[in-house]
Amino acid sequence: MSVLFRPLLLAVATVAMTACTSLGTQKTPAPAVVETVSAEAAQAEAARVAALQAQPEWSFQGRVAVSKGKDGGSGRIDWQQAGRRYVIELSAPVTRQSWKLTGDSQHGGGRLEGLAGGPREGEDAQQLLLEATGWEIPVNSLPEWVRGLAVADPAGAGKVERDGEGRPRRMQQMGWQIQYLDWYPAEAGRPSRPRRIEASSGDAKVRLLVDQWGQGAP
Repeated sequence: MSVLFRPLLLAVATVAMTACTSLGTQKTPAPAVVETVSAEAAQAEAARVAALQAQPEWSFQGRVAVSKGKDGGSGRIDWQQAGRRYVIELSAPVTRQSWKLTGDSQHGGGRLEGLAGGPREGEDAQQLLLEATGWEIPVNSLPEWVRGLAVADPAGAGKVERDGEGRPRRMQQMGWQIQYLDWYPAEAGRPSRPRRIEASSGDAKVRLLVDQWGQGAP
């Protein structure tokens, strides 16, 4: 890892214990996987997916914990999405440092600000973030996964297991396994969306707790 990026990784690691504690332990049982989804549940899930796909602008605020091998860190996350473009702000409350990743999930490129030596840009936002922080976060697929949607997979190698309401409980896509451990209930004009998510690929793991969903990006 470049010496330029070491202060960033150290700052992130400083808040690991604090933010991991703030993620807390799961208070409600995770939804169970079912072998067969009822027709009513399948219809409700199709309506949920359609409603989310009709909202190209959305946002959420929450807490994230990331680990890769022995390295890891945690902090606050603020995600703003407008179509395929996103702005992700990560902050470490203890050190009062913050970083902003701007990218396009269709083309893959990104720009990371808040680094010593100035902003960095790259053709692969996920790789850029990994090199800078040691965090492996699938930022180009998360716009779908974080809302409980499957990513279009031309190879057709993905697998989705569902709960009794037809929503994804576990997904295997793009070399990642995504687990949905808790959901916000549907409300008037607001489809059900995940509250607690875990994603893993090899020794990389991302835990996300969504504190608040927004209707659209500002």
